[in-house]
Amino acid sequence: MEIAQTLWDILDHKRRQPEIVDSREPGTREHFASSGRPVRWKLGASAATVLVAGILVLVVAAQFARSLAPEAEHLPVVATDTPVPEQRSEEIVVVHVVGAVNTPGVVSLPATSRVEDAVLLAGGVRDDAELAGVNLARVVFDGEQIIVPVIGEPTATGEISSGGPISLSTSDQATLETLPRIGPATAQRIIQWREAHGPFRSVEDLLAVSGIGPATLDGVRSLVVP
Repeated sequence: MEIAQTLWDILDHKRRQPEIVDSREPGTREHFASSGRPVRWKLGASAATVLVAGILVLVVAAQFARSLAPEAEHLPVVATDTPVPEQRSEEIVVVHVVGAVNTPGVVSLPATSRVEDAVLLAGGVRDDAELAGVNLARVVFDGEQIIVPVIGEPTATGEISSGGPISLSTSDQATLETLPRIGPATAQRIIQWREAHGPFRSVEDLLAVSGIGPATLDGVRSLVVP
């Protein structure tokens, strides 16, 4: 019975509302005083040793894991500025333009230029120019003389009757046919060759013409000039 009464008192005490306590009343100081003692943590020497050893193990493990990590790959630096290739200066040739042009004289122009370009640099042709007497489409070469004939005037052919050699670069087909072993077909091939490759630079260039061999060259060598 006493045990049951005590349990009932405990339960009844839990349901009881808290009372307001005046701190000025006698005997209340002990109510607010702390009944517990401060807790002090004591660490033995063996526990401290285990703790330090654990920390060392963690440090060593971290260093080992870092050493196993792959090194960062250094990517090559790509230059953004592409160097501009040096431009080579084009070869310049000098030619002499005469005849039916507005300003005859010496002109300079790139080596890949045509006769028409040289004529334009000489002021263009006059109204009395015979354009059929000059190949405006061929490539010029350094040191040559370009003659633009006048309408009605014969072209400079260098005929044998004039006492001089025949020019391989300016003579017409009829004049070329007066040479030994040069017939109409061969004379036509000579004209076609100089129209395709430009004026003859040497008499030996005749060997490049189809149908002309060393024997033909020897027969006309003293009668022609480039």
